[in-house]
Amino acid sequence: MNKIVLACALAGAISAAFAETCQKPEIAASSYVTQDATVLTSVAFTMQFVLKCSNGVKGISLYADVEGKTLPAVRLSAENKYQISWTEDIKKARSGDYYIKLYDEEKYAAVRKAIRNGEDPDSVNALAMVVLNSPGVYLGPWVNSEFLAAFLATLVSYTAFSAKYKLLA
Repeated sequence: MNKIVLACALAGAISAAFAETCQKPEIAASSYVTQDATVLTSVAFTMQFVLKCSNGVKGISLYADVEGKTLPAVRLSAENKYQISWTEDIKKARSGDYYIKLYDEEKYAAVRKAIRNGEDPDSVNALAMVVLNSPGVYLGPWVNSEFLAAFLATLVSYTAFSAKYKLLA
């Protein structure tokens, strides 16, 4: 009997420890965005961040919402280092700020419930928000160098032949 009570108490303590939420989150983030898209079809976005909680919670599962797309945040280390990555088509990728909302398990479940019930998912407060700034992508020069070389060769040839015929005339 005592073993059953002890097992129930231990299971309750473990579940309470895992259900602990992050209080007053602080985030230190860095990001990378593909900038040269001359031969690519998609732009890659990567955000790495370290999550520090005032209550010392570590190892929680996080989810990210990037403009309506839900993505899992991958935990990279035991020090609460996470990464979020996604790609977008070059035509849809834009320059400027991307606001990334971070949710823990509990808040993410509330977001899914709000979507399922037809409510506004923005009514659920995010655990934290991170901003990724994209400077935009380079799509190549306005004029290809082959076209420019052919144009200049034609121009030089025309002026040379014009000058020759003026001298001979």
